[in-house]
Amino acid sequence: MGRGRQKAKHTKVARELKYFSPETNYDALARELTSAERDAAAAARLEEDLEKWPEFADGGDETRTA
Repeated sequence: MGRGRQKAKHTKVARELKYFSPETNYDALARELTSAERDAAAAARLEEDLEKWPEFADGGDETRTA
């Protein structure tokens, strides 16, 4: 295959990628964004709990007695 054909194929692929616009799934986007907010809230609650009970912050295995 000559360089001209190869370049034409690359140009065609580049043009297809440039003008490709998939359908946006807004429901999936909303789920993803709300799960991030829930994860942030859970992390904040974890920080509060670790401040209340510092013995659990390091794993807690050393503080247990047999």
